[in-house]
Amino acid sequence: MNFRQIKYFVATAETGQVSRAANALSISQSAVTTAIRELEAQIGTELFTRTAHGMEMTQSGRELLALSYEILTKIDEAVNIRERASGTTGRILVATTYTVIGYFLPYHLDRIARMHPNLDIQVHELNRESVEEGLLANRFDIAIVLTSNISNPELETDTLLRSTRRLWVPQGHRLADRRKVQFGDIAEEDYIMLTVDEAANTTMKYWTFGSTPPRVKMRTSSIEAVRSMVANGQGVTVLSDMVYRPWSLEGRRIVTVETDPVAPSMDVGLAWRRGAEMTPATQVLYTYFRQAFNTPQI
Repeated sequence: MNFRQIKYFVATAETGQVSRAANALSISQSAVTTAIRELEAQIGTELFTRTAHGMEMTQSGRELLALSYEILTKIDEAVNIRERASGTTGRILVATTYTVIGYFLPYHLDRIARMHPNLDIQVHELNRESVEEGLLANRFDIAIVLTSNISNPELETDTLLRSTRRLWVPQGHRLADRRKVQFGDIAEEDYIMLTVDEAANTTMKYWTFGSTPPRVKMRTSSIEAVRSMVANGQGVTVLSDMVYRPWSLEGRRIVTVETDPVAPSMDVGLAWRRGAEMTPATQVLYTYFRQAFNTPQI
């Protein structure tokens, strides 16, 4: 058993599909498949049940996933011994938004806390307008936001992650087995519209790809409500991979399909006041994210 196998296994478990895991890791699907087969052979049991819609974890797979998180955490701690000894101190006031703090930031905050225990990072969740206002008024040192929503020329941004938007449908849906789905076909379905973080406005911008607007059945600021409504067959939606989970709270399966044309990605990154000089503590945070997303990983 090796680090590569564990890393590929975790990516597949989290995304629910070999293709999505390969895309997240920037490697071939065959490399992921081979690693999982090697791991299953070494352990002597199946870790996934292969279905037409992806990879579903077995009980052994779920047990290994919990252990794998512990392994990756320990490796991460070992790799970053030097950073923990750096002794950088200071307070960082960070602004963020609902989607980012719910689906992106917690893992990184935990990792940074272990790497730089002397940093005091204070996080404030706000809407985009308040984040921008706070940065310009110097109430925040830096923001971690949806950079695809930022257009203020007084702010600088650095995009870290581009999350693909796909169609979400319940398992067994008439569109579930399509390789790609056009917006005209989506318009024939009841649509569950997410409204948080300007999602509704963003949706209407790229819906110009189709001649017919979405048939909105429900508007909600809750991603979990959207997930449950789709899984229960009450409608479909188009959302990003970052907030996708293959199961609803009720334990029902959700499948994703590519749109044709491809919807614009949801981008996550850093923002700060143009021309502002970063404090040493803020520079540590900035450097962490740059290294985590813009340099090759082991």
